[in-house]
Amino acid sequence: MEVKVQDLMTSSGVKFGTSGARGLADDMTDFVCYVYTRGFLQHLESVGEINKGGTEVAIAGDLRPSTDRIMEAVRRAAAEMGYTPINCGKVPSPAAALYGIVNRVPAIMVTGSHIPADRNGIKFNKAAGEILKSDEAGIREQVVSLDESLFTDAKSFASPLDEQWPLSDAAGKMYVDRYLDVFPGDCLKGRRIGVYQHSAVGRDIILEIAKGLGAEAVALGRSDTFIPVDTEAIRAEDVELAAKWATEDSYDAIISTDGDSDRPLIADEKGRWLRGDVAGILCAKYLAADSVSTPVSCNTAVEKSGYFRNVSRTRIGSPYVIASMIEAVESGAKVAVGYEANGGFLTNSDIRLFGKTLRALPTRDAAILHLSIMLLAATEGKKLSELVADLPERYTASDRLKNFPQEDSKSILSMFDSGDEEKDRARAADVFGGLCGNCRGIDRTDGVRMTFDNDEVIHLRPSGNAPEFRCYTEAAAEDRAVELNSACMKILTALKQNAGRK
Repeated sequence: MEVKVQDLMTSSGVKFGTSGARGLADDMTDFVCYVYTRGFLQHLESVGEINKGGTEVAIAGDLRPSTDRIMEAVRRAAAEMGYTPINCGKVPSPAAALYGIVNRVPAIMVTGSHIPADRNGIKFNKAAGEILKSDEAGIREQVVSLDESLFTDAKSFASPLDEQWPLSDAAGKMYVDRYLDVFPGDCLKGRRIGVYQHSAVGRDIILEIAKGLGAEAVALGRSDTFIPVDTEAIRAEDVELAAKWATEDSYDAIISTDGDSDRPLIADEKGRWLRGDVAGILCAKYLAADSVSTPVSCNTAVEKSGYFRNVSRTRIGSPYVIASMIEAVESGAKVAVGYEANGGFLTNSDIRLFGKTLRALPTRDAAILHLSIMLLAATEGKKLSELVADLPERYTASDRLKNFPQEDSKSILSMFDSGDEEKDRARAADVFGGLCGNCRGIDRTDGVRMTFDNDEVIHLRPSGNAPEFRCYTEAAAEDRAVELNSACMKILTALKQNAGRK
């Protein structure tokens, strides 16, 4: 039997998102996960990145109910292709990626990140780090040959593997040591840090790192049930929890991550979560970055701060940020970093800290952001809230309209992309001018990002892997950014209704 990966994406409903496949856990059958894994490894073989004959494939996962089954499917696919699957256990995505980078082997993380527990995903990493968009295209083109008798009619394995799969703690230990070996053991001494654990796979590792660097770290909110914490669209419950903890006790910071612990959350001493694109600026400042790559949707305070020699704007998604960082290094950048609005922070340069070298980790990482911001506060003798107050007054807000067909998204975006720039700016002023006035420019790097004469921003784009339409707004006051976003949601709803009547 032969299966083309591209065709399976269409028929199964499990499609590529950022750096891998994602979908409903029920749709991610043993068959689908097996084929996708083989397609990934075949692609790496085709470009000469790996060869059979004992090569390891690192496999890890998060704490979702479906993760163990999917890890088993990934294991079988790797083993039956002649590779040695290494069971890295339940560790953060950056820990799995780091293991692969250090050992020059592929690393596969089974995770749905921040999405609900009824969904899951498979994140693919090459020996050099995350797959790029060119790799995704190569995986789609793979044709996988397999024995149909391996699977039942329900696409489950017909029989289990007999062999035991011993657990290796190497990836988790390597990730902890990455920080404990470079940062001084007392650098967080005197700091009291709350660690919101919920169901994050790295909850104990994050606590261990904080304690290992001298902090008084307190575990908070541990859960045995999976909680879909989204670091970009923070739940009202998590906003309330952080404020409650800060009121009931005294913390210099409260830190957390999403489900696979690659995206960080950090709250100030008052229990207010920092937006990811604000936290990214502070992290990059502490690391003395000379080049910052960040998606076009992120806060313009990064340019207005004047902290960085070069800022490059990219499409939304870590593969684009990574590609931009690679270009920065090739152009001579000494400390090339990147960050996303969801808080994920990436490094593409080895960085000198405390007389030692922190190895580049070109994938989303949470711990580096936690540590950098807390140490920046210590270095400057300030509270986290004061670090934020020092930045230019630019505030962002975002929201999304669900059940928004791609056709409607394209129809709305085309209103501002006629090929006549003056006409498009006039159209933007016609639609949104009642909110912001005249439109002075449109950026189409990813969707349509309109900047108005009052320096406010409205950015529209469809979701890359869901029938949703997203709106990002930016203004000089937080209340105004939120108000503007809410007003845009109403306008977009009306535009969708008009598009549906045509």
